[in-house]
This record gives sequence, structure tokens and C-alpha cells, in this order.
Amino acid sequence: EGLLWEAASMSGTELREASFNLLQASRMRISKTEFISCPSCGRMLFDLQDTTAKIQERTGHLPGVRIAVMGCIVNGPGEMADADFGYVGSGVGKVDLYVGYDCVRRGIPADKAVDALVQLIREHGKWVDLGCGDLDSDDEVEAMGVKLVRDSL
Repeated sequence: EGLLWEAASMSGTELREASFNLLQASRMRISKTEFISCPSCGRMLFDLQDTTAKIQERTGHLPGVRIAVMGCIVNGPGEMADADFGYVGSGVGKVDLYVGYDCVRRGIPADKAVDALVQLIREHGKWVDLGCGDLDSDDEVEAMGVKLVRDSL
């Protein structure tokens, strides 16, 4: 029913981030974007790490949104079963975008695909402007059900 985390060496910001990461990983409280990615293989149609980093940079502040980044069309759609949105390599320099299981945009040039993904998220009402919903104080965090304890027992 509970967890005591001795974190005297962590700052309030580090403790807050770690607490939310733990809650997110255990699926107890989803407070930020979740990313699903394939492990990559020889069928990769783009640089998975670079592309995922670009997508995370643009969308990492969206609470509760799940985004899958898959390197190819072979296994991508099946591996992204739980995602709200999918970014899947579909040909050399081309990307298909998904909403759930449905492919909604095909053959997007890779250099425009991250912007197209952001637009798709906006169109489906899942976009939150950066800065909205940020937690600035310990009181705000505790109001969301996370008790910050810094004193040693």
C-alpha cells in the first residue's frame, strides 16, 4: 500500500521527477507521454534513435499520450497495439501515421513527418501547449497524491 523512499541526497525537483517516473512505470499515475519503440533491425527505414529523440523533444510534455515509433511496416503496427498515435517507416524516406490501429496518413516525407505527427495529435485534441500543467511546487505535487518525504526516519 505504500513505499518509503529515502532521498535526502535528491533535490525536490529530482525527487518529484523520480516519483512521477515510478508512478508512470507502475501505471499508477500517467503524467507524461509514454513512448513505445521497436528494438530496430535490418529493415529500419530511418534512424530510429534520432527520430525518437526528435519526437520526444516535441511531444514529451503530453500527459497520458502514448506514441509508438516503429522502424518498418512489417511488425510496427502489431508492436504498437497500445499506442494512441503511431509513426511507422513505410518506405525509404517515407512515414505512415496511425491513430490507434488505423493508418490515417501515408507516404509522408520523413523530413516533414514529425511536424505531421504533431498536427495529427492536435487534430485529435490530445495536444497541450508546453508549460501548461507543469508542477511548480511541492504543494501541487502532493495535491496530486504524491507525498514528498525528505526527512530521515
